[in-house]
Amino acid sequence: MQSAPDRHEYPAHWEADVVLRDGGTARIRPITVDDAERLVSFYEQVSDESKYYRFFAPYPRLSAKDVHRFTHHDFVDRVGLAATVGGEFIATVRYDRIGADGMPASAPADEAEVAFLVQDAHQGRGVASALLEHIGAVARERGIRRFAAEVLPANSKMIKVFTDAGYTQKRSFEDGVVRLEFDLEPTERSLAVQRAREQRAEARSVRRLLAPGSVAVVGVGRAPGGVGRGVLGNLRDAGFTGRLYAVNKAFPEDLGEIDAVPAHRSVREIDGHVDLAVVAVPAEHVPEVVAECGEHGVQGLVVLAAGYAESGSEGRERQRELVRHARAYGMRIIGPNAFGIVNTAPAVRLNASLAPEMPRPGRIGLFAQSGAIGVALLSRLHRRGGGVTGVTGVSTFVSSGNRADVSGNDVLQYWYDDPDTDVALMYLESIGNPRKFTRLARRTAASKPLVVVQGAGSAPQGHAVRATRLPHATVSALLRQAGVIRVETITELVDAGLLLARQPLPNGPRVAILGNSESLGLLTYDACLSQGLRPLRPRDLTTQATAEDFHAALARALADETCDAVVVTAIPAIGEASPGDAELAEALRTAAAAGPAKPVLVVHVELGGLAEALSAASSTAPRARAAATAEPQSHPAPPPTADAPTAGAPAVDAPALRAPQPSGTAPSPAGTPEGAHLIPAYPAAERAVRALSEAVKYAQWRCEAADPGRVPEYDDIDERGAAELIDGLLTRGQGLTLGADETRELLGRYGVHVRPAVPAPTPGEAARAAGALGYPVALKATAPHLRHRADLGGVRLDLADEEQLRRSYAELTELFGSAEELRPVVQAMAPRGVDTVVRAVIDPAAGAVLSFGLAGAASQLLGDMAHRLVPVTDRDAGSLVRSIRTAPLLFGWRGSAPVDTPALEEVLLRVSRLVHDHPEVVAITLEPVVVAPHGLSVLDASVRLAPPPARDDLGPRTLPLY
Repeated sequence: MQSAPDRHEYPAHWEADVVLRDGGTARIRPITVDDAERLVSFYEQVSDESKYYRFFAPYPRLSAKDVHRFTHHDFVDRVGLAATVGGEFIATVRYDRIGADGMPASAPADEAEVAFLVQDAHQGRGVASALLEHIGAVARERGIRRFAAEVLPANSKMIKVFTDAGYTQKRSFEDGVVRLEFDLEPTERSLAVQRAREQRAEARSVRRLLAPGSVAVVGVGRAPGGVGRGVLGNLRDAGFTGRLYAVNKAFPEDLGEIDAVPAHRSVREIDGHVDLAVVAVPAEHVPEVVAECGEHGVQGLVVLAAGYAESGSEGRERQRELVRHARAYGMRIIGPNAFGIVNTAPAVRLNASLAPEMPRPGRIGLFAQSGAIGVALLSRLHRRGGGVTGVTGVSTFVSSGNRADVSGNDVLQYWYDDPDTDVALMYLESIGNPRKFTRLARRTAASKPLVVVQGAGSAPQGHAVRATRLPHATVSALLRQAGVIRVETITELVDAGLLLARQPLPNGPRVAILGNSESLGLLTYDACLSQGLRPLRPRDLTTQATAEDFHAALARALADETCDAVVVTAIPAIGEASPGDAELAEALRTAAAAGPAKPVLVVHVELGGLAEALSAASSTAPRARAAATAEPQSHPAPPPTADAPTAGAPAVDAPALRAPQPSGTAPSPAGTPEGAHLIPAYPAAERAVRALSEAVKYAQWRCEAADPGRVPEYDDIDERGAAELIDGLLTRGQGLTLGADETRELLGRYGVHVRPAVPAPTPGEAARAAGALGYPVALKATAPHLRHRADLGGVRLDLADEEQLRRSYAELTELFGSAEELRPVVQAMAPRGVDTVVRAVIDPAAGAVLSFGLAGAASQLLGDMAHRLVPVTDRDAGSLVRSIRTAPLLFGWRGSAPVDTPALEEVLLRVSRLVHDHPEVVAITLEPVVVAPHGLSVLDASVRLAPPPARDDLGPRTLPLY
C-alpha cells in the first residue's frame, strides 16, 4: 500500500478495535497513501480552534504537500495512525523520530515528537487516550523510548491527555509553549490508568446494551408466532420503559403498527434514535440489517440468528465479517446465536430475549454462553427465588451465544460497579482470555461473590485468541486463587448463589446443627466433615419440637460465639403439638432477624405443602407481624412459569424463608440491600453444606486478599548476570533445553543450588566421581524411560564404598542395558526427607504459572498439584505448600518429623522471581526437591529457554481480533 521509498511493509498487526469512553467502538489503523481523500474530508470537519491548537496558527486547509506528508510513512521513523468509525477518520496521531538537536533522525535515536488531532464531534470520548496507548506501543516496537509534545497552554484537553496517562514525564514552558517529555516504558501507574479506563469503557458499552432508551426488533412477522414477533411480545409484556419499534421490510407501506407497536419497513425510516436492535432475521439477511443500523446510529445489536461459527468454516467467516461490519460503525454485538438479554431494573424492564416471562427482579447477575443453560438457570432461580415473596431474583441476564464480541469479561466489567448486582453467576463453556479473566475476577471477587461453572470447552469458534495449554484442573485452581467460587454443576451454581445473595459471609468454619431429626442432623454433620468444616455436635430437638423450640434453639445458636453458621434440619412432624409449616417458617425467620449476622441455612425433607409454606412465610404470618415486617414491592411477582426441561435436574428444589437484616447489624460484604436477607432452604444436607463450605472458603479468601503478602527481595540474586547468560545461550537457537551445567549456573544466579551429578559412562569413571564427591553416593539411570522412576529400580542409594558402587553398576547394566542406554550418573547422597516437585511454565494465554506437589504417584497419578500465578508472594508460597491433599506428609503426619517448609517456600519464591524477571525462561522443573527436617536438596533440574510469548495484557487496550 506504500510507495517504493517506504522502508517497511504495511504493519497489519497494528490494526485494532477499541472501546471508547462512552462505550462505542472505533477502529485504529495505520494511515496509508490511499487515505488522502479521507484525511482531507476529516480535516474539513475540524473546527478552526482545533486546527489552531494543532498547528499553532490559523490553518484552514491542508495543502497538497501536507496531505502527502501526512499519508506517506515509512512505519519506522514516521508513523501515522487514524481512529475510524464507519470507515471515516475521527482522529489522527503521528510521531516523527528526532535526534538530540530536535531534527528528523533515524535509529538509534530513541525520541520522537507526537501530535494529535481529534474531530470536535468526537472530543471527550477518550479517542486521544486510546490513540496515545497505541502509538506508544508502536513507538516501543520501533525502538523509541521517549515522546516529546509541544502544546499551547490553552489546549487544556490535550495537556490532560498526556498528564493523565501515568507515564514518567517532565514538563517545561518556553516561548509560550508547554513542552512535555515522557518515557514510554509502562509503569504501575500507567497500567493502572489503562485498566481503569478499560473498565469504565467496557462497562459502559455493556450498559448501553442493557439499559437502552429505545429498541427496534428487526424481523417481526406479520402473523403471530415466529422469533421476532415473540421477542417483541416479550419486550412489551415485560413493561419496557423505553420506545419500541417493529421492523420488517415486508410490511405493507400503509401498516402503522403491529401489536400496538409502531411498525416500519426499515430502521432508516424510524424517526428518532435507536439504541438497541434485536436482529431476528436469517443469517443471510443480517449484513443488510447491520448496515441499516450502523447508518442510523444504533449503538448495539442482539443477533439471535444461527448459522455462524457453530456451523463450520463458512459460518466462522460469516461471523468474522459480522463483527468487522458492526465494529466499523461503532456497534457492539451480543451473539450471534444468542438467547438474548434481560434487565429487571424498574427504570428499564428489558426482556430482549426468547424467555416468555420476565424473570423475578433481584440482586443476582447471570451470564451464560449457552441458551439452553440460560433457560435452565432462569428456571431454577424462579423456582428457588422465594415464591410469592419475589425477593431473590435476577438483576441482569446475558446469554451471549457464540460471544463473537461481548464476552464474559465485558459483563464482569459491568457487574463490578453495578449497584443492582450483589452476586454474579456465570456458566462458561470456555475462557477465551484466561489472563484477563483472572485479573477481572480477582478485582470483582474482592467486592462481590463470583460463582462460576467452567466447562472444558476450547476457545470460542472464530476468535483469534491464544489457546491455553494448561490442563482444565490447573485453570480451575488459578480461578480459585483469583477468588472465583468454582462449582461443578448448575445446581451447585444456584445453591451457592442463593446463599451468597441472601446471607452474610461466615467468619469461620464452625457450624452449629439443630433440628427435629437426629438422622438428618448426623447426615449434616458428616457432610460438614467431608467439606472440611468444623461442625459442633448436632442438637436434636426431637420430633415433638414446637415452633417455639426451633425459635429458641436458633436464637441460642446464633448467640453462641463458638459457631460461625447455623444449619437447621427439619422434617414434617405429625401430632397436635407439631408446628404448622407457616408457623415454623415464621419462627425461624424471626429468630434469624433478631440474632447476630451469621448465615442460616435450612435442610428439610419436602412433604405436602412445606415448600409452599416456606416460600410464603411472611405472607401467611399473623397480620400484625406481617405488617411490621412488610417490605415495599416495586413490582408484583409474575406467575410461576413451567420449568424448562434440563438434564440432571433434581426432583426437588426447595424455596426459602425470609429473614430481614436486623437493625444494628453489619450488612454482608457484598453490600446487602435493605430487606434482601432470606434463609435459603435445601432438599439435601450435602447441597446445603457444599454451598456453605464455598461461602466459608470465599470469606477466607476475602480476608487474605486484603493482605496478599509481598514478593521478597533476596540480596544474592544476580538478575543482570542471569540476563547476560540467557542472552548468550539464546544465540545458539530458539527453543533451547539447557544442559546440566548451564542449568545449575542459571539457577544458581537466583540462589537455587542443584546438587551436581557426574556422568559415569564406565564403572571406573563412576568410582572416580564417587571418590571426588565423597561416599555415600547414589547411582542413577537418567535415560528418559527411567528418569525419576525409583520404582523401576533405576536408582541405587546409600552406596557406602567402591565395592557397592561397582556391584550396583553391574546390576543396572544387566537389568536395563548398556551404559549408553542408561546414561548413569553419580551424585552425593542428600539428607533424607520428603520428595517434592516444583515446576514453572509460561502459558501463552494464562501467563506464568508456578506449580508444586509431592514427587511420584501423588502428582503423576493423582494429579495432586497446587498452582499459583507468577509473581508469587510469600503468602502465596505458604498456601501453595499447604493446599495439596498430601500436605500432611510435610508437617509430621503419623509421627514423622516435620520438614523445613520455610526453606521450601523460599525455593518457590526464587523460582517465581526467575520466571517473572526473565520471561525467556519458559519452563523449569526441579525434581526431586528433597525437603529434610533442616534444609533441602535439589537433586535434578531442567530449564528451557525460548523467546517469550507476547504479553497482550501489557499492550494497549484492544478488542479480540477477527
